[in-house]
Amino acid sequence: MSTTNSHDHAEHHAEPTGWRWAPAWVLAYVVMLPATGIAEAILSLGALTTIGLLAWARFRGTSRLLSSPAWALTTALFFAYWLPELISSIDAVNPAQAIEKSLFGLRYLPFLWLAAIAVATARSRRITFGGLGVIVGLWSIDALIQALTGHSPWFAALDGIKQAIQHRPMCPVASADRLTGPLGPCNPKLGIVLASLSPFALYGAKRLWGQIGWLAIALLVGVVIVLAGSRASWISYALVLLVSGWTVLGWKRLLGVFATGALVLIVATFTVPQVHERIERTRMAMAGDHNDVDEASAGRLRIWGAAVCMIRQHPINGVGTRDFRESFPACDPQPGVRAAWGDGPALHAHQLILEILSETGLIGLLLWIAGAALGWRAWRFASPDDRARARPAMLALVVTLFPLNTHLAVYSAFWGGITLLLAALYAGSLLSRETGG
Repeated sequence: MSTTNSHDHAEHHAEPTGWRWAPAWVLAYVVMLPATGIAEAILSLGALTTIGLLAWARFRGTSRLLSSPAWALTTALFFAYWLPELISSIDAVNPAQAIEKSLFGLRYLPFLWLAAIAVATARSRRITFGGLGVIVGLWSIDALIQALTGHSPWFAALDGIKQAIQHRPMCPVASADRLTGPLGPCNPKLGIVLASLSPFALYGAKRLWGQIGWLAIALLVGVVIVLAGSRASWISYALVLLVSGWTVLGWKRLLGVFATGALVLIVATFTVPQVHERIERTRMAMAGDHNDVDEASAGRLRIWGAAVCMIRQHPINGVGTRDFRESFPACDPQPGVRAAWGDGPALHAHQLILEILSETGLIGLLLWIAGAALGWRAWRFASPDDRARARPAMLALVVTLFPLNTHLAVYSAFWGGITLLLAALYAGSLLSRETGG
């Protein structure tokens, strides 16, 4: 015990004062995700601050803030994501604009270094992971309040601030067809965001309150995810419960958790219209023909057919990131027929592998595979203690990128930022200075 305490004290002493704010930058970015513009401003300001502090640390000869392997893995994971975007810009609808946008995306790299630094020591990791868990809990409570009253206090507060400053609302839409909580009706992604970030809340609750804490948080977050109505988030959260619950509870108690979850889903099916609709769609997809499956999946089969067409036409480097919508009309398998999702083209492939292949081509997929291989290699050769430290971030990243699911657009500012943040938290916690020297 004394060795650990002295080691933590040495870490704390070696950490330059400027970097003690690293967890605050990360948490501020996540807290402000409902206000995309503010979150982007925090990210950009954090990136500039990181560059300045790194230059100052270099000038003063300050000790390393990350282990060499953590620097290397964080940087490699970023370039596995970013290089496909740059290379795909050549065949984009507007190459010059696409290249400019890709170069602007380089600001993510110093912010990822900052995120990795935010989990590089025991103290900063407790703040960062614990803070993320608190955010998940508060967002879940806020969503339950919305379910009971019809209003989200968190979103209402942010909207009030925006209207006071800019005299316009954050979202002109009054309501959405599902529970949205702090993210608001214009960004109905609460379920999938909570599912991806839930490992931080679950492992934090286990550390503080044992199995009872894990069960309480699992139920709280689970109810919100069911009410949020996204089937992709149900799959992601089931994976989180399976992996984390196996080690926390054992398989017998874990079966009880899933039985409780099934009961909650059954009750919600008969009491919540949005949940009933999605269960009915799932039943129709399992029992119907091609058209039924497409309708039940909100036009996913049609979208995936268009993605395959784009892959055939641009197999090397894709049609360009975020240009799926521009290329969709020429690849639409059912031109002239109103789509299940409504008017307008599909915005992205709604599936990670198809998005990567259609927008960045085979080059993009190979670079993504290389990044995944590096991440897996780091995990494979890590010690049990290293893995224990990184397990929340690892599980969050894995369920976010789990290929046997539908996905948000990984090259969008919102979901791409979350994905890259999780990658940096994984690299920084797995290969922290506690093992890297």
